[in-house]
Amino acid sequence: MPIDIISSESENAMKNEEIINDNVPLENTNNNRNNNSSSSSSSSSSSSSSSNDNPNNNDSLLIAEANIQEEDLKITVNEIRFKDQLRNKGFGEVFNNEFILNNLETLYLLSNNKLKLFGKKDYNFTSFLKILLKKDKKILTKYLIFRDLRSKGYVVKEGFGFGTDFRIYERGEHGKKPSKYVSIGINEGLNIKSKDFVDTIDQIEKMGKDTVIAVIERRGEVIYYKTIKMSFFENKKKS
Repeated sequence: MPIDIISSESENAMKNEEIINDNVPLENTNNNRNNNSSSSSSSSSSSSSSSNDNPNNNDSLLIAEANIQEEDLKITVNEIRFKDQLRNKGFGEVFNNEFILNNLETLYLLSNNKLKLFGKKDYNFTSFLKILLKKDKKILTKYLIFRDLRSKGYVVKEGFGFGTDFRIYERGEHGKKPSKYVSIGINEGLNIKSKDFVDTIDQIEKMGKDTVIAVIERRGEVIYYKTIKMSFFENKKKS
């Protein structure tokens, strides 16, 4: 009978309570130091190349403008210069000739002061989050994982409907190759039926992708587990 053995690869995310602050920086102290260092030496070609290759480098991103339809929470970007900038950084998708940001991308950009969101009123991170919480009780869990992965330089897109799941693209591969990983988000202490859990992993593996389990600890840290399937066979005594 096949049994799923999970090996851990841990990473730290920002504390859960910090996300309520609109001005929370999205990178940690070390990343901020690197960004400052990169800015001071922007005249060198190597620094410029590194900045362009990193999808999470928001310093060069214009403050984009988007419009929200409050009824269905659809967020659209109209100006070409904003579309190009966002697309190059791995944000947004085109549907029916409209450039659309999903809710998590919008939250991320608002929290980093890289987006102005206009509707019946102007929205900031906190006011937009309050609206989303009324529609989706899991939005906070999703956002913590999304932000943590983006802060590490990955491009993150919505998953395949397994719940709190994401497609994760390696650096520089979004738009060029299919996603290699699918991440499933779980809150620490949540009870899950093992059969449902294994079935989800099997479906992801049938797509040719690796499963990464993202567990949100009570302190707000995100810990990642990569799944490895192993088969054990019953030893039968010789008669």
